Amino acid sequence: MLKESTPANTGPLQGIRILELGQLIAGPFTTTMLGYFGAEVIKIEPPGIGDPIRRWRSMKGDTSLWWYSIGRNKKSVTVDLRHPDGQAVVRELAAHCDVLVENFRPGVMEEWQLGPEDLKATNPDLVYTRISGYGQTGPYAEKPGFASVCEGISGFRHLIGFPGEAPVRPNLSLGDSIASLHAIIGILMALNARERGVHKGQVVDVALYETMFNMLESVVPEYAEEGIIREASGTTLTGIVPTNTYRCQDDKFVIIGGNGDSIFKRLMTEIGRDDFAADAAMADNAGRVVHQQKIDDAISLWCSQHPIQSVIERLEAVRVPAGPIYNAEDMANDPHFQARGLFEKVAIDASNSVTIPGMCPKLDGTPGGTQWAGPSLGQHTEQVLRELLNMSADKLESLKNNAVI
Repeated sequence: MLKESTPANTGPLQGIRILELGQLIAGPFTTTMLGYFGAEVIKIEPPGIGDPIRRWRSMKGDTSLWWYSIGRNKKSVTVDLRHPDGQAVVRELAAHCDVLVENFRPGVMEEWQLGPEDLKATNPDLVYTRISGYGQTGPYAEKPGFASVCEGISGFRHLIGFPGEAPVRPNLSLGDSIASLHAIIGILMALNARERGVHKGQVVDVALYETMFNMLESVVPEYAEEGIIREASGTTLTGIVPTNTYRCQDDKFVIIGGNGDSIFKRLMTEIGRDDFAADAAMADNAGRVVHQQKIDDAISLWCSQHPIQSVIERLEAVRVPAGPIYNAEDMANDPHFQARGLFEKVAIDASNSVTIPGMCPKLDGTPGGTQWAGPSLGQHTEQVLRELLNMSADKLESLKNNAVI
């Protein structure tokens, strides 16, 4: 069953107000997650065009399907950030917020007199979150830094693909999403420090390349201490055996993780290789790494003789981790995905709805949820400026006439 949108805000971040001055993915996904868990998110968009992601990929009418997911639970306020009056409006809004999130090129916010020091005077408690390609300092700070480029320089892309071939790009903007998760962690830590009186507002500086660098596990110490440069390894994981992807009789692929010592023995017994299960040379991971090719060949042969469902059922019966590689259709039809509420059906208007992904983690006491799909451009402009800033009708009309809002 589809999970209907959540009617009320019960999330743990109720009472936290966030001002989003970002576009595309890294900044907006940060606030999407925070908004899902109860924060009030005021998204600033340029008048007339809005966030470019409103037009990216598949469309429903004149709006992208992606927008309804990444724009969920947000209030859309149109303000021209290049206009002095628009900058003044944002300064006033920031004075009423707990968190600001921006993902412009370093220096742009300062040019608009919206940098951390500009806002500190009126709101010293503000958690000012900055997401950029290379961070706010250092010789590369002003370089343009899209996720694809930052994934490369971070060392991440070097490990993805097959030896001797061009590194492969995951068909997602992974660097943006990982940066968003780091931004969320930074924001929550800064809010915690503020709440406990450890520190007032502070700057959270998130660099895309550093967040991917943060994922490299033992790559750095292996090089620093042993001179080892880890290379791409196709569908395997360097130094861990067996964990691989195998083609089954019906041409579907199964992932099998048999790298625990006892798991390996059960796996080998199930595929009819009792000799490997009893071989002292393969009893631990170090030995299995030496014999990786023989082990993978044996598993590949067995998988090729059975359809994927049989492979998974037999391995799960002996407690060997195994699973299919799903596409979108597979996920939509899987009862576990449904039971966990990973698909939310959300109304766009009285006659239209859209299905968007549910978010994790699951909190049993203060769960997150989607209250509404991404709003129309500028839908909340007058409401926010009137209610939060006590802006008069004459002032609103003046800003409209000057194309500031």
